[in-house]
Amino acid sequence: MTRYLAIPAAILLLAAGAQDSGEAREFKSAAGKKLLYRLFKPAGTDGKQKVPLVLFLHGAGERGNDNQSQTKNGVKFFLQNQAKFPCFIVAPQCPGNLQWVDTPWGNLKHTIPAQPTEPMQSTLELLAAVQKEFPSVDPKRLYVTGLSMGGFGTWDLISRLPKTFAAAVPICGGADEAQAGTIARVPVWVFHGGADDVVKTVRSRNIVAALKAAGGHPKYTEYPGVGHGSWDQAYGEAELFPWLFSQKLP
Repeated sequence: MTRYLAIPAAILLLAAGAQDSGEAREFKSAAGKKLLYRLFKPAGTDGKQKVPLVLFLHGAGERGNDNQSQTKNGVKFFLQNQAKFPCFIVAPQCPGNLQWVDTPWGNLKHTIPAQPTEPMQSTLELLAAVQKEFPSVDPKRLYVTGLSMGGFGTWDLISRLPKTFAAAVPICGGADEAQAGTIARVPVWVFHGGADDVVKTVRSRNIVAALKAAGGHPKYTEYPGVGHGSWDQAYGEAELFPWLFSQKLP
């Protein structure tokens, strides 16, 4: 689903100049299910200063059990911006035979399942566990972002927890448009390639229209002629990080 040049995570971290090389961790849910994840901690914090947390959801091509592939796309942009926008980054890895949201990516619409998938349920529990472990995480500045399969996951999460995340950045994903009234007040910046033939561009167009109809004020950027791989352009937008890190719950 996603295409990328295989670059070792260590190189990405060096290129980003990150003080923290990240930790490969394993989480067990209440149901005993294992979820691998990477944790990146901001450098130079004294533990007393509250800092944001970014939950990053990868695409289908990064599924597996190596606890590294999920950092190949997107995460590097947050590492490169740590000096200006310090944050915790939590990047779980979805097992190879599962999805963040149980729906075909090529469909023109879907209904959010009553219960989250196994990896999504584990991710929900992981988010709570990390906040408990690190009191310096600012509960008013939790952000979620994801690309492709992770874009679906981003929409799914804010639909399930509409009062938890201060902002969301779904890239080339799809949402349940019936949830627009529930999530209308969540600040979102949506991105999609205009020529995406994997996840149809109309998926983003439709949820953005539904959010506006529900009284929301979503930001939407569509890249004309760009196919499925729109995430580098999206995360590279000059105004994205200032916008994202300025969002805060009341």
